[in-house]
Amino acid sequence: MHEVNIKTNKKEEFVDISTEISKIVLKSGIKDGILTTFVPHTTAGITINEGADPDVKKDILSALTRIVPGNENYAHREGNSPAHIKASIMGSSVTILLKEGRLALGTWQKVFFSEFDGPRQRKVWVTLSENLSS
Repeated sequence: MHEVNIKTNKKEEFVDISTEISKIVLKSGIKDGILTTFVPHTTAGITINEGADPDVKKDILSALTRIVPGNENYAHREGNSPAHIKASIMGSSVTILLKEGRLALGTWQKVFFSEFDGPRQRKVWVTLSENLSS
C-alpha cells in the first residue's frame, strides 16, 4: 500500500492528486490493472471530475453547501456534521483502470481529494493490482 500525504489550506476545497497517483503507477511498473484509492477520514472524500475548468470544483462545493447547509440543528456535538455528510455523499474511494502504465482517465478527468473540515494534514491510501491476463 502507498500513501499520499495532503496538506489542505481551506475549510472546504478540492485538491488535485492526479500527479501524485500517476507517480505511484509509474514507479510500480504495472502496465495494465486497477488502482484503488481510499480516504481514511470521516470528514473528507475523493472523487473524479473535470480538472480543466476550476469553476467545476466551485460549483460542486456550492451545490453541496446548498444540499447540506451549515446552520441546521445537528445532533453531533463536535459541530462538523455538514463535513461528515458531505464526505458520505462524495465517498471514500475511487477505482481507476490502468492502461499502458497510465491512469485510464477521460480527457478532462482528474482525481480530487475533497476536504470538508480543514485545514488539516490528510492522507490517501493507494493500492494497485496488475492484470496478469493481458
